[in-house]
Amino acid sequence: MKFNSLIPELSVSNIEVSREFYLNIGFKIKYERPEDKFIFLELENNQIMIEEINKNWNTGKLEYPFGRGINLSMSIKDLDNYYNKLLSKNIKFFQKLMINEYEVNNEIYYDKEFLIQDPDGYLLRFNS
Repeated sequence: MKFNSLIPELSVSNIEVSREFYLNIGFKIKYERPEDKFIFLELENNQIMIEEINKNWNTGKLEYPFGRGINLSMSIKDLDNYYNKLLSKNIKFFQKLMINEYEVNNEIYYDKEFLIQDPDGYLLRFNS
């Protein structure tokens, strides 16, 4: 198995609720450790880990929405198709499909993207 060099690990309040959510939006389980309430997930080249809250990694009190101040940006090959699949599943969108303009080193880049939140409030940004 190939591991990305950066893989976010999200503390979740309920591993079963989070498992259902991530599988519903298209992630696949690459491996899991049920005894630790841990799951390694992948969607195309995007990898994340989820683990039910424990006392091992907490740096402070977690309150909904988790992950304030961060969004996880994930590139998707066929973003329009993926967006339409989520629409058909009645996924609640934080931000519907849009095209944003970003300036990078005096060049303008256009990025098609949308955002959803997971059950604990983590902000997931999918882009082209």
